[in-house]
Amino acid sequence: MAENTKILTAEQESQLRAPIDEYVGAIQEKINALRADGTDKVIDLHNSIDGLKRDKIYTQEEKAAKLAQYQKELEQAKAVEAKNKDEIAKLIADAEGYLNGHFGEYYTAVAESCKEEKVVAQAKYQEAVAQLEKEHQETLSKLTDVGEIKDEKYVQKNRLFDAKLQLDRDLQAVKDRQHAAFDHKYHLIDLLRMSKFTFGESMAQRWENYKYTFNRRDFLLRNGLYIAIIIIFIALCIATPILKGGTQLLTLNNILNILSQASPRMFLALGVAGLILLAGTDLSIGRMVGMGMTAATIVMHNGPNTGGVFGHVFDFSGLPVLVRVFLALIVCIVLCTVFTTIAGFFTAKFKMHPFISTMATMLVIFGLVTYSTKGVSFGGIDGSIKGMITPTIGKFPTIILWAVAAVIVVWFIWNKTTFGKNLYAVGGNPEAASVSGISVFKVTVGAFVLAGILYGFGSWLECIRMSGSGSAAYGQGWEMDAIAACVVGGISFTGGIGKISGVVVGVFIFTALTYSLTVLGIDTNLQFVFSGVIILVAVMLDCLKYVQKK
Repeated sequence: MAENTKILTAEQESQLRAPIDEYVGAIQEKINALRADGTDKVIDLHNSIDGLKRDKIYTQEEKAAKLAQYQKELEQAKAVEAKNKDEIAKLIADAEGYLNGHFGEYYTAVAESCKEEKVVAQAKYQEAVAQLEKEHQETLSKLTDVGEIKDEKYVQKNRLFDAKLQLDRDLQAVKDRQHAAFDHKYHLIDLLRMSKFTFGESMAQRWENYKYTFNRRDFLLRNGLYIAIIIIFIALCIATPILKGGTQLLTLNNILNILSQASPRMFLALGVAGLILLAGTDLSIGRMVGMGMTAATIVMHNGPNTGGVFGHVFDFSGLPVLVRVFLALIVCIVLCTVFTTIAGFFTAKFKMHPFISTMATMLVIFGLVTYSTKGVSFGGIDGSIKGMITPTIGKFPTIILWAVAAVIVVWFIWNKTTFGKNLYAVGGNPEAASVSGISVFKVTVGAFVLAGILYGFGSWLECIRMSGSGSAAYGQGWEMDAIAACVVGGISFTGGIGKISGVVVGVFIFTALTYSLTVLGIDTNLQFVFSGVIILVAVMLDCLKYVQKK
């Protein structure tokens, strides 16, 4: 170690680590020798058996003979493995005990060295900047031509940029050195235990890797909006008791109300998320909700309806309640899916932007529903249905479980099915997906069909939550909430980027914010301002991430 400094040279660091490597290395050699005819052979034989099962060059008789030989050798290897198990465990415990007793001294020395190196790097940078500034001022004092002065300032800007770049390189080298020192212990443990770590060791490595790869700019791009919304929500929680005479915002009842309101909206957001994943959108969601609510109310209404459809008054009260409930669900799904399929067909077949195709279906839906029903509200549904489909157990509204089920199903579709993988592929690069054999047409139409099914479920569930009152005007503006929830949740408009967890977070954020502003007494029209600002910031951050990626 150099005099009067804690900074280690590469040679000094190697000398500090040498006793650890020698001690643990000697133990590792003994373990490797014990594993050679045991564990290592068991792994090799398992791989050989798996390869034999997939191999098609052998006849069944030849496969059977080779498999019998492998099984015989496997039994012998397992016997050796069992025989050496205790001795290997003792050797591993010895090595780990040595690591726990001596590795900290080595890592502490490296960490202290890195700390000093950062200080030196910063001082070197400040010195370089001061020198550059001095030379720049001397040069400027000798110049009189405006063009030359402008050129000198431009050159100075580049020199300062290079100095900053060198500082970043120096700091990254220090960061790499400390990370490599930390990682060396787990590399040795990895060899000793054959990649088997305890929970604590896995968490320690994750935390270290997070710190090592952390970038402030990327962090703010990914989470800046969430942080701002959380701050706003905290401010609302503080302001509500002051402005509303002690009324608390963050109570169990309010949280359950927010979750209850968010549940039908979750279906809508999950539906449009698939379209945004394809770099599209859907402007017809609100009108889908109005159509579904109207249809569901007509079917589940108790007795003759208060209004008619094209002049015909329906009465489904002769059917059993459960039959009416499921009939209403089927009608909602069919109606919504028909219109989303039409929009999907035009989008996929004629390369029409979803903005246009869904705007067209939005107008058609609203026109048809308003004309056929004269825009009237169809009253309430049978009073027993709400308690039957979405009962409240204690204070817990079970409507939340419907949303949970939807999240699980859509997550499975996105992450565990071929359609889900194709959805990401087409959203990321439709041309490349097409070349690789994926049908862009089928994936696009499939995404619209899935959206229609989810819209149908969502409108049906909203009808039950509100006990009916369906009309063509219901759901106006809901498309903005659903799209905004997806964008806030990280579903990128550039396509191919997003997670279901982000959609869930986005829906809760928007529902909680709307609920909080309502409790606080903020005018509904001003709430649109909040939503608009959040959408603008969310899309701006998404665009910045896309530009940075490019």
